[in-house]
Formats: sequence, structure tokens, C-alpha cells
Amino acid sequence: MYESRTKAPLPLFSFAKRLIFHASLAFGLLILSLGIGMCGYVYFEHLSWLDAFLNSAMLLGGMGPVNAPVTSGGKLFAGLYALYAGLVFIVSAALVFTPVVHRILHVFHWGSKP
Repeated sequence: MYESRTKAPLPLFSFAKRLIFHASLAFGLLILSLGIGMCGYVYFEHLSWLDAFLNSAMLLGGMGPVNAPVTSGGKLFAGLYALYAGLVFIVSAALVFTPVVHRILHVFHWGSKP
């Protein structure tokens, strides 16, 4: 997927396209995760769509839920969704930073002998 160290680093325009692609993947993952969280809160906790959005967004942002779950299903969903949201945060950060870190390392190691 990425160029090897024997090849020259990508031109700036191609690197920007790669970075935009990775950021759009991370954004898509966040939107999908937000939708999953909203559907879960509406189904299990019978919250309005706006309250479900708020709870899901707060969990994905690492702040925690606004409304404490009251049903058993809602508590189980909220716990599992909180664990999932933590992983989504890590994966999203990795998706965005991977091209940047690769480019930095590639520039330093470009042309070095294996």
C-alpha cells in the first residue's frame, strides 16, 4: 500500500490525497459508530433521537454518557458501547496519523541500504 524505502517519497499532492482518504475513512467510522450508538440508545433506553445522539457523541468523545441507563438492556448496551467507543477512538487516531508517521519515517530512511 505504501511505497518502500527504496522509492522516493510521494509528491505533496499525492500525500495530501492519501491523508484525505485516511481522514475520510476515520470520519466514516465515526459516523457509523454514532449511528450504532443512537439506534442502541433509542431501542434499549427509549431515548429521543436527540438524547441518543448526545449520549453516543459524548461516549465517542470520551466524556461519558449524559443520561444514566435505567434498563438492564440499556446498561449492558451502554457498557459494551463504551468499550467499543474507546476502540473506535484508537482506530480513528491510528487511521489519521499513519500516513503522517509513515512519511516522516520514510523521509528519514529514504535511500538507506537495507
